[in-house]
Amino acid sequence: MVRKALLTAVAVALTALPAFAALPNGTQAPDFTLQATKGRKVFTFTLADALKKGPVVLYFYPAAFTPGCTIEAHDFAAAISKYKALHATVIGVSHDPLDKLKKFSVSECRSKFAVAADTSQSVEKAYDAVLPQHAQYANRTSYVIAPDGTILYSYTNLNPDQHVANTLAALKAWEAKNKKP
Repeated sequence: MVRKALLTAVAVALTALPAFAALPNGTQAPDFTLQATKGRKVFTFTLADALKKGPVVLYFYPAAFTPGCTIEAHDFAAAISKYKALHATVIGVSHDPLDKLKKFSVSECRSKFAVAADTSQSVEKAYDAVLPQHAQYANRTSYVIAPDGTILYSYTNLNPDQHVANTLAALKAWEAKNKKP
């Protein structure tokens, strides 16, 4: 009876742990180009170009205007000055069409950072950020990518609460390690 209770407790604990993104830390981030919007202004976002300016926080989210995605967008917008202080670019990616993202960029991202339309889900697939239960959506996955294109940190959890704190901590650790004397 004790063994069964212990096995049940372990099973419950394991299901409570977040899943981790499939692209491991230390690997090269796949380059991509997508149409993006910031404050309703449409432009072409290319990862390689953004990395020339510093690290990139790339986060995937299931769908604009859903509760968790709205919370996450608000959190990233509220922390944007911290990302800028670390010379990082933030870009959100979902399968949503650009017209929907124009509105989301203004109302939920508060015109603080860009969101990109991956309507073919090619970038989501390249980053293994497709929601297993519903393949038409992205899984909530955040990556921190160094200027050399190396993935420094990855985190997958449908709960939006820790994505900002975790990516900021990863950026701070990277900066401390790479600070020039």
